[in-house]
Formats: sequence, structure tokens, C-alpha cells
Amino acid sequence: MTPDTQPQLSTVSNAFIADWLDALRPLCTDAQFRTLLHRADLHPGPATPQGRVTLDQIVSLYQHAAVETGDEMMGLWSRPIRPRALQHLLTSVREATSLSSALYRFSTFWNLLLDDHQFALVETDTTLTLRLSPLTEHPAQRFGHMLILKLAHGLMSWLARREVPVHEIRFAFARPPFDEDDAVIFPAPVRFDQPATALAFSLSDLGPVQVRSTADLDLFLENAPRDWIFTRSSQHTQSLRVRTYLSQTPWDDANLTGAAQALHMTPRTLIRKLHADGTSFQAIKDALRRDIAIRLLQTDAYSVEAIARDVGFSSAANFHKAFQRWTGNTPSSYRRTPATSA
Repeated sequence: MTPDTQPQLSTVSNAFIADWLDALRPLCTDAQFRTLLHRADLHPGPATPQGRVTLDQIVSLYQHAAVETGDEMMGLWSRPIRPRALQHLLTSVREATSLSSALYRFSTFWNLLLDDHQFALVETDTTLTLRLSPLTEHPAQRFGHMLILKLAHGLMSWLARREVPVHEIRFAFARPPFDEDDAVIFPAPVRFDQPATALAFSLSDLGPVQVRSTADLDLFLENAPRDWIFTRSSQHTQSLRVRTYLSQTPWDDANLTGAAQALHMTPRTLIRKLHADGTSFQAIKDALRRDIAIRLLQTDAYSVEAIARDVGFSSAANFHKAFQRWTGNTPSSYRRTPATSA
């Protein structure tokens, strides 16, 4: 089994990007919108609510849509974010001497651009919180709120040259039906129905910044949002730690007892901790098998039979049934081109 050390193995549900697509659609003609989806391999892609979207597809759609619309946040905020805005943001935070001051520069930058929200930094004895408060009564744009917090976290981690631990995430909207995706997006506990969207860090984790060159900046922009949309760390939540264990263990040997031993706890304790994360050992195992299968299906290099064996199924028929249960689609629907071996 290939170790799941790279976030591109993770996927999110179609519902996770639905708000983004809703915001993007009015900025394009029907033909432009279809072209953007096609370029991102999202058309004619799976359309069921439980269908999955890969990091490659998100990155491709982001990069093409930002250029096509002339809005680097693609309709997610009331005012368009003009081209090169993110470059100016990186130039500003790169000059900060500490992560705390970089977070302040982040907030002041966006306060010059956003009309419907305002950032503020709230410091206590132990935490520093980046809070996004609404200035109007309009409902929060869920994908926009997620993306801007991920950008803040990504910039802090880029400046620190490590993934900076997050103390807590808060969102000013109700728990969405796709909240199972939180584990691979946010490396911290997530709370919903809060007065304001917020990203909190422990002050002890916010030290000095590391020097970043102009070449580093250009690479960050070129890769956006690949380097910050999914969390890379396996140490912030139990579910990610279990996922890492599973990715490094043959499927025949991957069981709850082994995972508990690897994480230095009893099986009962692990079950309790995973329940607190809103998941279970089997759910994490199935999610990893699903994500690996989708990645292999989209390469068009493996037969369905080979993929079934690779993710621990004794037969292609059993894999087909499980895959349809996981995604609402057949394995062949995730092929980039029609598969002759499906």
C-alpha cells in the first residue's frame, strides 16, 4: 500500500464545493462554465451528492476559474478580488518578523478588500484568534469562509516552514451535511453555529518566521491552492493518525487493535476518541480505500480488478458494491476516459 503522506490521496464530497460552483456560475456564460468543469475533469463527472472530488480537480478548477473570471476568489465575496491580489498579500506577510505579525498583516490586507466582512485579531493569555465578523445580514458563504481560513493557515505554515498547529476552527453557519470532510481539511476541532468565523492558534505555536525568497513566493502562487487546501499533518486529530497508520499497513493486517497499539492506547480508548471526532475505525478505513481507488481510477493505468486487490478486496464484484455504497457511482464513472477493463 502506498503511504498516505501526500494530501492528494484525500477527496471531498461533491457537496463540499457546491457553494463554490454556485458562486462561480453567474460569473461565466454557460459555455465558459462547462469549459471550466471540463478542464478540471468535473464534466461529465459524477453528480451524486456522495460523489467525490480530488485535490487535483480542486486545484485545476481554482487555477482556471481565477484566470477566466478575473477574480482570485471567484465570486465568493461581494467584491471581486482582482488579479495579483494574492501576490501582494504574500509580499506583505513575507516581510513580517513573527507569525503573529504576519497574521495581523493578513487581517489588514483583507480589510482593505472585503466589503461584507471584517477581520480582527483577538488575543488572550494563551491564544491568538483571527476572527471574521459579518457587516451585513447576508448568510455566510460556506466555501468562501473555509477557503480564506485555509489561506491564512497555509500562509502561516509557509512562513514557518512547518504545518502550524491550529487550536480551533469556528464557523458562523450551521453544521453542513459534508462535515465528514473536516478531518482532511482542518487540522483541529471544528465548531459550527458560532457568532463569527474564526481561526485560533496557541500563542506558544506562533514563533518567528523563516526567510522566504521571491522564488518561494512564485512557487506558492503557481501551486495555489495545492499547498494549503488540505492539511498535511497527521498529528492534530486521531482520525488523521489512524488514516496514516492504515496507509502504512497491509490491508490484511489493518485492524483496530493494531491501530490502537500503534497510537499507544487501548482499543476502547481509540474507539472513544474517534467517536469524539465524529467517526469510527471502519469509516476511516473505508474512506482511505475509497480515496486510493479514486486516485487509481483517474490515472487510467489500472484495471478495476487490480484496483480492487490494491485496496483490499477479494473480488472486483465486492469492490463494485462497496464503491457504489461509498460514492453513489460505479468505478468506471471516475475514469477520465472510458475504461475497457471495468
